[in-house]
Amino acid sequence: MMTKYIKWIVLIGFIVGGYFWFSQEKPIMVTVIQASYGDVESIVANTRAGTVSSCQRAKMSFPIGGTIASIDVKEGELVSQGQILMSLWNADRQSRIYEAKALVISRRQTKNSVCINAKNDTKILARTKKLVTDKLTSQENLDNALAKSEASNASCAAANAQIHVAQAVLNTTQASFEQTKLFAPFDGIVAEITGEIGEYSTPSPPGIPMPPAIDLLTHQCHYITAPIDEVDAADIQVGDPVIIRLDAFREQTFIGTVKRVAPYVQDFAKQARTVDVDVTFNKQVLPRLLTGYSADIEIVLEKHENVLQIPTDVIVDNQFVFIINQDSRIEKRALKLGLSNWQQTEVISGLSDQDKLVSTSGNSAIKPEVLVRVSVNNDSVNND
Repeated sequence: MMTKYIKWIVLIGFIVGGYFWFSQEKPIMVTVIQASYGDVESIVANTRAGTVSSCQRAKMSFPIGGTIASIDVKEGELVSQGQILMSLWNADRQSRIYEAKALVISRRQTKNSVCINAKNDTKILARTKKLVTDKLTSQENLDNALAKSEASNASCAAANAQIHVAQAVLNTTQASFEQTKLFAPFDGIVAEITGEIGEYSTPSPPGIPMPPAIDLLTHQCHYITAPIDEVDAADIQVGDPVIIRLDAFREQTFIGTVKRVAPYVQDFAKQARTVDVDVTFNKQVLPRLLTGYSADIEIVLEKHENVLQIPTDVIVDNQFVFIINQDSRIEKRALKLGLSNWQQTEVISGLSDQDKLVSTSGNSAIKPEVLVRVSVNNDSVNND
């Protein structure tokens, strides 16, 4: 009988203990983050991928049509300013140059002959004047000598003018000859060649784009053009520092400077309105860049150094954070915030680096007065 009572007592004890066990509040597991000191930047980023461009690029074509006679470079070849790249057949123009040069020489010889006679007539005029003074010849002979001298000097001047005309013809002929050649306007690399020897090269008619004969670009000087949302464009100034990331070099970041902010807004159909921003690379060791690489930029509008900062994703409604108080319960605290980006936010007041902030990502159970227990592996994690 006694054993039966003991069993009932034990059963009732289990029931009462179970009730108290299941009715008491159970803490939820949370991870915590502590505020730290560091630099916080206000950043503007591009809305779509930017593009690496060469500082200079020339898509060159001949101003006249003609048959390609020589291609003096290869694609990928480094060239120097003034180096000849491609030529059209120009034997006829070369012959005209020889003809024009011969004409210049002929005009100079004619000028020499005429001017020698003019010089001699001037001497005769001087002697005739002396004879008239000495009354050894007539006034009529003096008049004839004067007329002949003036005519000879006029012929000499005309011969000089004819030399200038012939030289102008030679210059025009040489300029026409130069139209059959393409020269490198700057040091660079040949990106593309269109045409083969023997093919006819046609200049672009108005309104009809034609592929260039030579596409030349610089290989050691590049900049980035990237679109920025029109909302952010007003805050950007020439000279602002820029952080550059290239998809081709994902493990590296580069430093640049805003060089130009476009004075107009791009308005493409079905796309957000943007403003193009050009960014140059600062002096640094750069990898071999190719024109057309995609790039992302982060323009630093403002920077505060050594300030209290917290991860941006722990902030609720852009004003509050959840912390763990001394009773191991969640407390909602309002903060005064400063500069912010998508990674870090400056805390002006309302928090210290000793407070434990609760990570709110993906946990809907986190709310004020909830009892919590800190995850051992994530306790007191400093976020730099």
